[in-house]
Amino acid sequence: MMKKFTVTLAALVLALAAALPVMAGPQKQKTLRVGATPVPHAEMLAEVVDNLAAKGIKLEVIEFTDYVTPNLALIAGDIDANFFQHLPYLEANDEWTTKLVSAFGVHVEPFALYSNKYDDIADIPSGATIAIPNDPTNGGRALILLADNGLITLNPDAGLEATELDIIDNPQNFKFLALEAAQLPRSLDDVDAACINGNYALDAGLNPINDSIIIEDADSPYVNVVVVRKGMENDPRIKALQEALTSAEIDDFINDTYDGGVIAVF
Repeated sequence: MMKKFTVTLAALVLALAAALPVMAGPQKQKTLRVGATPVPHAEMLAEVVDNLAAKGIKLEVIEFTDYVTPNLALIAGDIDANFFQHLPYLEANDEWTTKLVSAFGVHVEPFALYSNKYDDIADIPSGATIAIPNDPTNGGRALILLADNGLITLNPDAGLEATELDIIDNPQNFKFLALEAAQLPRSLDDVDAACINGNYALDAGLNPINDSIIIEDADSPYVNVVVVRKGMENDPRIKALQEALTSAEIDDFINDTYDGGVIAVF
């Protein structure tokens, strides 16, 4: 009788244990490593860390200060995505377009001409030296900006990757100094003017709206995109990042922080 009771009690304990809810330990977060230039990209990513953490994703932001290494790191698998470039820049490199793809667009950073010496384009003298980015896409972007404002004339067939060879009229004999984009703000004391990408201008304390001599209009093809390796576009982590970076909260952050130096496109 005692043996039967012991067996029955043991069975009851097991049944009760099976019926009780399992106390789950803390869920292991999935990691998402995103490469970004500091301003505004890394700042915007920092704003969505908690948003992603609530969805079980640990966002790690790896900062880069140039325009080449983030794509190389992405191809190598060192990061899962990057956020620093516009689509024409990505599409200018055949290897990149073979292996990488835009997952979604976020914003435009107005490209502009700055000077520490002159307050108006009419004051820039003949023979002046204007610094421009040395990569084909942003160098072309600089020349198009100057052409759109009547300083030079470009071959109408030049496209987005116009070069100095496409200049068909340069009435003031401007000289162009091609520099790595990150160096352009530091060149302002050494040249007459410089065409500077929005992120590097903001990082140097320059606002395209308030501090530039001339600025791109709103009709810009240079939307900054989050880029991933092909096949990762629908990764749940990337979709969660898209939802976070195109939220009303980020729209408010952009408007409150950059004073027109960054324009959301969502």
